[in-house]
Amino acid sequence: MGFFKNSFRNRLFAAMLLCSLIPMLICTMLMVQITKLRLDSKTREDGAEQTAALLGSMDFISDALTASAARLQDTDTAIHGLGAGIGSRLQMNSLLFDATDSFRNLAVFDLYDSTGICRYSTRGTVSASLPTDWGVLYGASQTPGQPVYYASEDPTDTGAPLLMGAVQLRAEDGCTGFLVMRLYLAGFHGMLDGKYAQGDILILSRFFRPIYSSQSYLTQTLAPALRQQLFGGHWLSDGDYVYTVCCHEPTGLYLVLRQPRLFTARTVGLLYTASLICMLVCVLISVLVSFPISRQITSPLRRLMGAFDKVQQADLETQLPVERSDEFGRLAVRFNQMVLALKSNREELIRNQQELNEAQIRMLQAQLNPHFLCNTLDTMKWISKINKVPQVAVMSTNLADILRFCISAEEFVPLYRELEILERYIEIQKIRLSDDFAFLEEIPEELYDCLVPKMILQPIVENAILHGLNGVPGSVIRVRAAQDGTLLRITVTDNGRGFPQEMLGHPYRRDKDLAKGHLGLYNVDMILRRNFGEEYGLFLEPGDGGLGASVTAALPIRYEEETEC
Repeated sequence: MGFFKNSFRNRLFAAMLLCSLIPMLICTMLMVQITKLRLDSKTREDGAEQTAALLGSMDFISDALTASAARLQDTDTAIHGLGAGIGSRLQMNSLLFDATDSFRNLAVFDLYDSTGICRYSTRGTVSASLPTDWGVLYGASQTPGQPVYYASEDPTDTGAPLLMGAVQLRAEDGCTGFLVMRLYLAGFHGMLDGKYAQGDILILSRFFRPIYSSQSYLTQTLAPALRQQLFGGHWLSDGDYVYTVCCHEPTGLYLVLRQPRLFTARTVGLLYTASLICMLVCVLISVLVSFPISRQITSPLRRLMGAFDKVQQADLETQLPVERSDEFGRLAVRFNQMVLALKSNREELIRNQQELNEAQIRMLQAQLNPHFLCNTLDTMKWISKINKVPQVAVMSTNLADILRFCISAEEFVPLYRELEILERYIEIQKIRLSDDFAFLEEIPEELYDCLVPKMILQPIVENAILHGLNGVPGSVIRVRAAQDGTLLRITVTDNGRGFPQEMLGHPYRRDKDLAKGHLGLYNVDMILRRNFGEEYGLFLEPGDGGLGASVTAALPIRYEEETEC
């Protein structure tokens, strides 16, 4: 398998070989078999026609005995003269000759009296007596008026009849005699010659013993094999011949017509040999054609693989020569374009990395300012305490906590930490606004540990203070949190002036131009969508009873031990 698995050239060669050999092999076998079956079918059809003609000739013989007996039976002179054993010999011979006039050239007809003595014969000399208690006369006496036939048991005895038939002749007072027909070898020749175009004929008795063959040797060779198979319930089959077997019902004889096959086993073997030679020629042609073709395919592929190896080793100066205008030429052009793009991307990546390093350095430098500011606020806190100005101390402490929270490295914090920073911010705003509004929290304890992005509540509350509560007496800001399936919903409501109609919507209209003056909400919405997906974010609605505003932040519930959604 490795011979084909690791080599495209070998697979191409095998594919071309199979594509050339398999169809030819299948077509050759089908052509030989179809031709053989068609010719065998034609031979069988010819055999059926010829056996029908042969059976017609045999019907002529059986009809001869029946017709002759009927003519004699209708002649009172013949019946009474034969029964009494007396009569004019000349007259009886004349009656016998008249009755068998059409059939004497094929068979010999004899008249026997009821005791089995031959009285008259168309041969001129009477035949020997026949027993009436067995044999053909006995068989005829058992079936009055019906002919019976007995076949010879020794077909090699040319002096004996091959087939004998007898019919009982009867008068009113019983049997008067028998008409016996003898059919010799010459009669069979005369009866069957010219009735078949080709092949050989074999006639068997009802016990499958041979009685006649067109070729004498068939009685010694074909007849025993045929007899064995017929007794076994099978028709004889032979690779070189087609056999047609039928039974002649009146005589009980079996007629076998043997015809030579046009497609013999030797002929089929020669055809297969010729096909094998053709397949070997196809193999040679496949080898001669596939190797140049495979070379045209595999050479560009090897160059392409070598170029990929160089690129893998970071050599982006590699270029393939474009020598062809076909698919491989276009592939080389695409490869060269890809390498140039990789080279450009690598240069851009290096530039971006340099800019990122510079930005990190600037960020580290910028972190000094918030730390300096936090330290300054701590100093202000202690000075305000020394000078007994508590409000300044509270504001500086809260502002320092908010700044430290903002510059911390944490991106997600527990909800309770976010609420603590929000409370610091509320204290600062109450000092600024002289407790002009109330702040309420309704947070279930089981949600305190939920992770939320840092600094998402402060911008929402700041937006409510700056844009909703300004100039509204008895203002209230309420923060609620609730679990909705796998969602955490944090809602900030107020009883202020509410949002403009164009800002309301589900979800929040994420348009930076519409968010002017409300960039805090826009930024929080962007943070939620960037971290969790487009289906999350802010939802803006009118407040309770249609008064004020309601801002809901929707995000998935997560805890410290869970990975980021």
